[in-house]
Amino acid sequence: MKGKVILLVEDNPDDEMLTLRALRQNNIMNEVVIARDGAEAIDYLFGQGNYADAPIILPQVILLDLNLPKFNGFEVLEIIRADPRTQTLPVVILTTSNEDKDRMESYSLGANSYIQKPVDFKQFSEAIRQLGIYWLVLNQYP
Repeated sequence: MKGKVILLVEDNPDDEMLTLRALRQNNIMNEVVIARDGAEAIDYLFGQGNYADAPIILPQVILLDLNLPKFNGFEVLEIIRADPRTQTLPVVILTTSNEDKDRMESYSLGANSYIQKPVDFKQFSEAIRQLGIYWLVLNQYP
């Protein structure tokens, strides 16, 4: 699974640490780029702001939280889907929200998957393992 970048958009340091730990525990050794707010995620994807001088490397999958500063997850998803350069990128909503309205809004804006973060680390680790197998191994990107 090496060589494929994961963009993790997460503002909570504890959730970031748990996600990284779950990835490593499941031998998902991909490079993980971390954006701690919606604006940083957009800057990374479009090579602007702090990423203006870096080559644009589009991720194999984006793990997107909904509750973010600057731009929330819905706004980030809308921007991703509106641009031809990023509109087909796989976006997995990874959030604590179990609200039907959040799921519906995510899918209506073009999310590929919606995963509620389990409270139990063992369950969370298993969700990350399955996510890695599907999006980094099985899924064929256009």
